[in-house]
Amino acid sequence: MSDLVRCDACPVLCRIREGRAGACDRYANQAGQLVRLDPLQVAQRTLDQDGVMVPFLQNAEGWDGSLVAGAESFVTGVGATTTYPDYKPAPFIVASKPDGVDMVTVVSEGIFSYCGLKVKVDTDRFLGDEQKAVRCQGEQVGHVTTAEYGSQMLALGGVRHLTGGSKKEGTVTCRMMLELCQGEAVELSVDDGAAVIVQAGQPPIVDGELETLMRVGCGSATLGMFAPQWHGLADEVVVVDDHITGVLSEHQAGKFLDMPAAGVRVRGRRSTPGRYFQVAGHGQGWGGTDVRDPLSIIDRVEAKNAWPGLRLLMVSTTGEDSAYFTLDDDLVPQAADMPAALQLVVDRIAENCEPALCSVLFMAGAGGSLRAGVTENPVRLTRSVRENITRVSCGGAPVYIWPGGGITLMVDVTRMPAGSFGYVPTPALVAPIEFTLPLADYEAIGGYMGAVRSVEDVLATVKAKSLPWHDGNPWPLTPGTR
Repeated sequence: MSDLVRCDACPVLCRIREGRAGACDRYANQAGQLVRLDPLQVAQRTLDQDGVMVPFLQNAEGWDGSLVAGAESFVTGVGATTTYPDYKPAPFIVASKPDGVDMVTVVSEGIFSYCGLKVKVDTDRFLGDEQKAVRCQGEQVGHVTTAEYGSQMLALGGVRHLTGGSKKEGTVTCRMMLELCQGEAVELSVDDGAAVIVQAGQPPIVDGELETLMRVGCGSATLGMFAPQWHGLADEVVVVDDHITGVLSEHQAGKFLDMPAAGVRVRGRRSTPGRYFQVAGHGQGWGGTDVRDPLSIIDRVEAKNAWPGLRLLMVSTTGEDSAYFTLDDDLVPQAADMPAALQLVVDRIAENCEPALCSVLFMAGAGGSLRAGVTENPVRLTRSVRENITRVSCGGAPVYIWPGGGITLMVDVTRMPAGSFGYVPTPALVAPIEFTLPLADYEAIGGYMGAVRSVEDVLATVKAKSLPWHDGNPWPLTPGTR
């Protein structure tokens, strides 16, 4: 039918009627022409005479996103379109001359089936055992992976969830990943664990409780940091922690301060002096344990070392939970009011804690035909990236390239422009990607020299929108060193 246009931007090959958009809402049929609905986004910056960036866009009132004349411009992959399958040149191959050096940036939107998210959740609260399924809308979309210092880690998405399960699993996984990459909040649940609301750059909400602080350290580290400040105010300090609970008088920090043994023995497996593993189960209580009553982790008080009147402080690794006791004549801990000087040090633990946040890293393999949009001999691009000749970015944001074969990248989604991600219903995510290198090196790897256009030509002929430059990101067009 004459009013239909076939979109070849992805394997779905939508047949789009005039005035309608395809399944991904990114491409449409306008008067019989296939067009990208969103404008090409161009990151711009200006520098003062000392080379310091001027935040002209951030402070501009009423600015409509029009390109700013005279500003340095970097064409991002956001809105660039794709050339799937990439046996043809990428949508934009842009030449520029920063600092007098001839550079080229190959710009595209990649379709990533092999992609996932690494999510860092700053909390001591128990989310779930390692390898337990993480679910969204009842579908498994990932799993709990190894905990890190003060954080729980989730591995979400990936090709097996996108394509290896049911159609619903793939659809839910794709939608979950897209929402997290776009900075939206997503509710997840862990089998036999917690429910958590995750949003990039925001504190997590675990079982309905907003997490505010990331622990200052494990129980042992907390002793090492604050022992001198507790000395003289308490005879024993126990820092309750899911991983390493610390007991000050036994700990090296206490020995350094010549503290006498206090005879307060905690449950769990003793590792080294003053450091105990497995004092309690996982949970939402003190220090990520299931402890609600801190005295429940005390196994015994030894009469040969303890004494009536002994001052005992018990505290969590964030300072949010604390209690003060003194031993009575029978050496039984009795609750007492916290001395003001001791409370000051407890408050200092919280002061030294970082704000609890969720971090979302998009991870993908830039392989397959994507590289063929850069050069007719794709392995040369891979080698060029490996040799630090080609700089890879996503929407202008810096990426980490994993060692080993291929171009496996990882990028913090909060450093990318808003609205950077899309999807195709195969299902897969669509993300911007740019390859920047010296023009001579581009020619040497077999680049499409006939498709190179000046940045001025691109900006003059394409519907484009200016972006304020993310001042925490390095400028991709700065000539690098090999």
